[in-house]
Amino acid sequence: MERKQIEPDVWTYTLSEDWKASAGKTDADNDLLSLRTARANDLWFHVHGLPGSHVILRGPEGAIADSATIKQAAAIAAWHSKARAAGIVPVSCTEAKNVSKPRGAKPGTVTIKREKIIKVRPALP
Repeated sequence: MERKQIEPDVWTYTLSEDWKASAGKTDADNDLLSLRTARANDLWFHVHGLPGSHVILRGPEGAIADSATIKQAAAIAAWHSKARAAGIVPVSCTEAKNVSKPRGAKPGTVTIKREKIIKVRPALP
């Protein structure tokens, strides 16, 4: 039986020159986005220590995001979280290859390595 690749349901935002940020709408969408859709070098964002959407930042192959684009993606992650009404929020950022799912963990639960914390105000572009 052929397994159909299920696409995650996401909000997509166009940032500067060819950069797109995608935010998962549910825990299951977050799993698909982070573990199936994301390429190894895409940047992955999630509000630090609170429930929220997983956000993937993708640009042209081989391109490196500038700090303004990274901050925009982090702000989107903060916006799609329980910290939306807060002031400045810490957001975890790492490459998607550093995101994994612990065996038996519930949907939306991941572990990350080599995270960098970015402090931003929750916002949409």
